[in-house]
Amino acid sequence: MSDQPRSEEKTASQTLPSKDASGLETGGSVSSQAAVTSAGPPRPPQLPPAGKASAPSASGRPAPPVPANADLASEAYDPVSGSRVRGAVLRQVPGWLVSTVVHVVILVTLALVTLQPKSLDTLTQLVVAPGTDEKLEDPQELEKEFDRTVKVFAPNEKLTLDPVQGADDIQVAGADDVAAAAVSVPLDVTGIGNAPTSDLLTSIGAFSGDAFSGRGTAKARLLAQGGGSAGSEKAVAAALKWLAAHQLADGGWSFNHASQSSCHGQCRDPGKLTDARIAATALALLPFLGAGQTHKEGIYRSQVKGGLYFLINHIKVGPEGGSLIEAGGNMYSHGIASICLCEAYAMTHDKSLYGPVKEVITFICYAQDTKGGGWRYRPRQPGDTSVVGWQLMALKSAHMAYVPVPMQTFQKASHFLDTVQSNGGANYGYTTSGEGAATTAIGLLSRMYLGWKHDNQALERGVHWLSEQGPSTSNMYYDYYATQVMHHWGGEPWRKWNSVMRDELVSAQATRGHEAGSWYMQGDGHNRYGGRLYCTAMATMILEVYYRHLPIYREKSTKDEFPLD
Repeated sequence: MSDQPRSEEKTASQTLPSKDASGLETGGSVSSQAAVTSAGPPRPPQLPPAGKASAPSASGRPAPPVPANADLASEAYDPVSGSRVRGAVLRQVPGWLVSTVVHVVILVTLALVTLQPKSLDTLTQLVVAPGTDEKLEDPQELEKEFDRTVKVFAPNEKLTLDPVQGADDIQVAGADDVAAAAVSVPLDVTGIGNAPTSDLLTSIGAFSGDAFSGRGTAKARLLAQGGGSAGSEKAVAAALKWLAAHQLADGGWSFNHASQSSCHGQCRDPGKLTDARIAATALALLPFLGAGQTHKEGIYRSQVKGGLYFLINHIKVGPEGGSLIEAGGNMYSHGIASICLCEAYAMTHDKSLYGPVKEVITFICYAQDTKGGGWRYRPRQPGDTSVVGWQLMALKSAHMAYVPVPMQTFQKASHFLDTVQSNGGANYGYTTSGEGAATTAIGLLSRMYLGWKHDNQALERGVHWLSEQGPSTSNMYYDYYATQVMHHWGGEPWRKWNSVMRDELVSAQATRGHEAGSWYMQGDGHNRYGGRLYCTAMATMILEVYYRHLPIYREKSTKDEFPLD
């Protein structure tokens, strides 16, 4: 009894229809082996018309009728069981396997729904095109294309810049109108404008705010406390006026400042890096941002807006992120421009800037040397301290703007500094261990931002070493970094340094003719290549040190160094 059904099932499974002379299909028992041998691969069985019974099986038992709704185009039909062959196979699958597959599908679906960022559309906004009545916060949405320079200006289009009124004296806000920092910030790495785990809420005396608060309402008090003067602020105002007067029609700047139509070579000492427009534009914008001027506020908002347009329009978007590398500036250009974009975003919280910022920071992380942890001229080259300094400052600015940066990027950068340090970390070389003046200043500032405490003995020895060197009258690159180190350190070393640095810069500024408000120092290679624009930008940022960044080592401060562990 038990063998008979198996015999019938086996015979039925080999029953295939055949065609008679008229082309109509009839049932017939055909050996599977014979079908393969004589006619090639077996074909799906052809079924009789719907609603009619098929031919009897080999056992003599008539097959059940084909349902009228049977799908003839998609699947074979089993004339014995009255269901599709696929259904028969599924019925033999263990129940636990079916349950597992169903639950996996449900979990994957829920995960996709949960992790989908709400601001996806914003992340694709990489380019903002200026129009007559257009605001930067309402950008044109363009499709990302890989390995292409994104341009939105017409070939002969000129950017109209608003005339600047009252630029001789930039008003500083009073010390009594400082807005309190938020009590808490949502922590969500997939969102825009959210704080990292170590929130950068800071406190100086009665002031609260983020790391850029000194550029706004707390500026007056910080200027007085840090050692600034009316003369230094007047020099900053004059410098911003000169920089604005040498902006080009496309919104950018050039180290060859004589190319500006209103200058016509009236200002001497143009720079030689004519193919480094991105670097020149970023360096010119940073002093405006340092003084609290943004594309939304200030008498120079039109100039800042034009410069930001220029930078964003030159981002090359690829799988590795957004690159701002150019022939004359390589990764220097990318790092400096990234600092500029990050600061503009941090100061205004303009979400239309988040996309470009995220892209350029992603590229910095990609360009890091995977073994040594540094950066140099081209992506993933073994690093040098000079290029590392700009990239780290860009990452620091991104961190302060609540833009997520991978922890391992900071860890690798710290490893690079270990390879170029000397005297136990008090001094730093260029690509190997050394004691260069500028590289030591860069290395010490990087260590500060990477978490070295004020009581670190190597840091203390390094600050003492810089103090003995004193400010330079020609090397603006060294002065720029060393001034930041001494300001963050504070105390008597800073007061000694500032009294020399501040007064020398104020007295060295040009005061006559079209050069009024600018600087040029003889005798340094950087100065010759960058020219008067480079010297002016660096000197202005040095004189803004009192409020450009809040001091790292301060009382009642929260833990805001980079997350290294």
